[in-house]
Amino acid sequence: MRPVPVSPTHNGVRLGARLRAARKANGFTLEQLASSSGLTKGFLSRVERDETSLSVSSLITLCEVMSVDVGSLFSAPEVALVRRESAPAINLGGTGVSEQLMTPRGQAKVQLVHTFAEPGATGGADLYTINCELEVLYVLKGVVELVFSDRRQRLTAGDALTFPGGEPHTWENTSASRTAEMIWVLSPAPWSGSS
Repeated sequence: MRPVPVSPTHNGVRLGARLRAARKANGFTLEQLASSSGLTKGFLSRVERDETSLSVSSLITLCEVMSVDVGSLFSAPEVALVRRESAPAINLGGTGVSEQLMTPRGQAKVQLVHTFAEPGATGGADLYTINCELEVLYVLKGVVELVFSDRRQRLTAGDALTFPGGEPHTWENTSASRTAEMIWVLSPAPWSGSS
């Protein structure tokens, strides 16, 4: 049997940026990584800029020093597109509200909820909390008042408010004639079920 000639595609994985991200995520400076791995700072700098490549042995050494799985450097990052027209409708409570989940079900790190609130709509008469560490409310259109136990915060288009998810709150569209449009960002995701 004859071997089938295969030409390289020259579309190799560019490891430099991924190695730099791993180094920074693990709190290493170039000097520290060079010292721990036995490679020079200049060489590592060129590797991170994809100006040179590593031997398999050097790559394994770097990954061991940084406690990074070698395979993770070669896997494609997870990218998920959710189009507005196909985003699932959800109901977080409240009245006069239409909401869509704009992050994939199962995404545990963050959830993004696109909300339309009719004039006079509210998040509910009672204060509530969300089971997440952090909430961000960004108002795209209209006027929304976020109500806390001790204060009210008025937001208009372009305003964003960040607060702990465990802070009791509710909200209302104070306009008598305009629908408000807003984005809620919840981190980590308070629910990540697949249904």
